[in-house]
Amino acid sequence: MPSGTSDFEAVIGLEVHAELRTHAKIFCGCSTEFGGLPNHHVCPVCAGMPGVLPVLNRKALEFAITTGLALNCEIAGVTKFDRKNYFYPDLPKAYQISQYDQPVCGAGYLDVPVSDGVKRIGITRAHLEEDAGKLLHQGAPGLAGSTHSLIDLNRAGVPLLEIVSEPDIRTPEEAKAYVQELRSILVYLGVNDGRLEQGSLRCDANVSIRRRGETRLGTKTEIKNMNSFAAVERAIRYEIARQIQAVEDGEPIRQETRLWNDDRQTTVVMRVKEGSADYRYFPEPDLPPIRIEAACVADLRDRLPELPATKRQRYQQAFGLSAYDAEVLVAESAVAAYFEQAVSHYSANPKGVANWIMGEILAHLNYEKLSVSALKVQASHLGELVRLIDEGVISGKIAKTVMARMLESGEAPSRVIDSMGLTMIADSSVLTETIKTVLASHPAQVNDYRQGKTKVVGYLVGQIMRATQGRAKPDLVNQLLLTELDQSADHG
Repeated sequence: MPSGTSDFEAVIGLEVHAELRTHAKIFCGCSTEFGGLPNHHVCPVCAGMPGVLPVLNRKALEFAITTGLALNCEIAGVTKFDRKNYFYPDLPKAYQISQYDQPVCGAGYLDVPVSDGVKRIGITRAHLEEDAGKLLHQGAPGLAGSTHSLIDLNRAGVPLLEIVSEPDIRTPEEAKAYVQELRSILVYLGVNDGRLEQGSLRCDANVSIRRRGETRLGTKTEIKNMNSFAAVERAIRYEIARQIQAVEDGEPIRQETRLWNDDRQTTVVMRVKEGSADYRYFPEPDLPPIRIEAACVADLRDRLPELPATKRQRYQQAFGLSAYDAEVLVAESAVAAYFEQAVSHYSANPKGVANWIMGEILAHLNYEKLSVSALKVQASHLGELVRLIDEGVISGKIAKTVMARMLESGEAPSRVIDSMGLTMIADSSVLTETIKTVLASHPAQVNDYRQGKTKVVGYLVGQIMRATQGRAKPDLVNQLLLTELDQSADHG
């Protein structure tokens, strides 16, 4: 770590590219489905053939407006498309249809939960553009060392919404929290699937440093190739440290694009960073300006779902959950929906339902790499399990055995309990016989109790629960045990 780390602060802005979940590409009718055979979702339009004309996908525009509303952005009355000119092998037209000076979404903000509260991070703009194709490097894991590259144009023309933040972020942790909150919103809106590992949500970070107290921005570098929340945090932390070390060593910081190498945990130079002038933007001649009617914006605003921040607040107020519990449950819209379904079947103990979801269920999903939709345990069955615990039909320990079976088979808890013979033992005569047997086997502990060492009761309860395989009703065990111990003391 550089010696003068505390003398500097980082200035971070993020550019998030979200693939919009339309069925067709932004300017043609080709499928946007992920994972098809290379170059099978391609037509003359997205392949950039001479003489073809683009036609805007209305749903992509509606998704952009919807996202802008959720991010508190100003929605343009008139928006237009521009040509961003640059040559790269996966860009078949040698230009990208994007937006420059009249984006669909203008200034806005996002309130992000951070460690010490909530931080408001400004949104500069959100604009529509088409995605490029994909280069598949051959002969090596990446570009370095490869012998040749193949081009897959299936992704070319997929609609992207680029969301640009203000340089309001100061730490890698804040950057990670911003991307997590933004991803949640996009998934809640249904405009993006949130899959960083597949590239449908991509994040670039602009990072610079300056001495504390300064207001002038330093020279920034752009970091690409971060495909997880952890990678965003680690890459930015590394780059901040690298820039501070360079300044302390008297080396200049160049404006350049750098790639994050997750295996080596370093950033490496990709190219010198271009400025907007290098792209020679000019209005797209084949697409006229678009007037966005106020009635359309109002209709999309009315259709906004409950967003994560509002849902977190409601969970704390309506269900009595902690801020942490609410954050975990709300992070994924499918998890939140599952929680609410379970609570609708048993509303007496929302915290109990939440604990099972945050414990066994999420652990199972993560271990098996499953989505909530593939979970065998129905939400109603989870509610039933919590009810059976609360009613004393089974203990919490037995419930773990029941849940393990439910995760495997999808059976209702009552059926698992019956088939495995796991009901609680609440028959006083049966429990009394077990207690007498345990006491007979532990004369030393019985003698300790006679001498006033009452802490031994907990040990004896444990032995009784062990003898009954956890099926004895705890409150009844305590009552009967004390009776037997007191009687033995009297006779002693």
